[in-house]
Amino acid sequence: MTTNVDECTVPEKILLAADQLDKQGQSPFSAEALIVAAWQKFPRTFGLKGFADQYPDSNKILSSIMGEKGLARRGWLVKMGQKMYSLTRDGRQVVRRVLLQEEEDPAPASMVKVSREQEKFLHGLLDSTAVQKFEENRKGELAFADACRFWGITENMKGDVLDEKMGQFDDSLAELDRLFGDNEGELSSGRIVTPGDIRVLTNIHRYMEDRFDRHLNLLRTRSGRR
Repeated sequence: MTTNVDECTVPEKILLAADQLDKQGQSPFSAEALIVAAWQKFPRTFGLKGFADQYPDSNKILSSIMGEKGLARRGWLVKMGQKMYSLTRDGRQVVRRVLLQEEEDPAPASMVKVSREQEKFLHGLLDSTAVQKFEENRKGELAFADACRFWGITENMKGDVLDEKMGQFDDSLAELDRLFGDNEGELSSGRIVTPGDIRVLTNIHRYMEDRFDRHLNLLRTRSGRR
């Protein structure tokens, strides 16, 4: 039995618009981009009263994102920066459920095969305190220690070793991004990993590199003096 997408709830419609942005490689996306995407996808739901075909009702969409019962509070979206958001795993599961209801015979996607080393790397990232804090909207509680565990480094590494380790991390993440492409993968634990999950991990990595840039440089400088 198919489900008409117009019968979806307001939060589900916003999630579908967020998923569209995510699949276009726009992750993290701005609140403004999500407002426009949601309105273009569902003008009758998100159009300004009396001007539905011309302007979006930004207040309606923003309140559904940021309100007490908004998508961020539900854990479907995670705030990545000033008015910047990404889909969480929970958000993607909701999108998948809605889309599967739409399609009677969804085409089976080819599953990505990861090596044992890549699986260990992925589990370490997905189960890290850094990712947990992002997905629980506790980004403000992130400490450099969380970032170190995420990257697999310690605060007593020498500068050249630190740079080599960070370079290896970048390479491993970039390889996963290429490997997953548009397909999902299943780990030996049964956990499903999506291309969006890899993008979120990359966004978290970049965010923490920027946020803890001073810490990393201080570490490199101190190491270099020894």
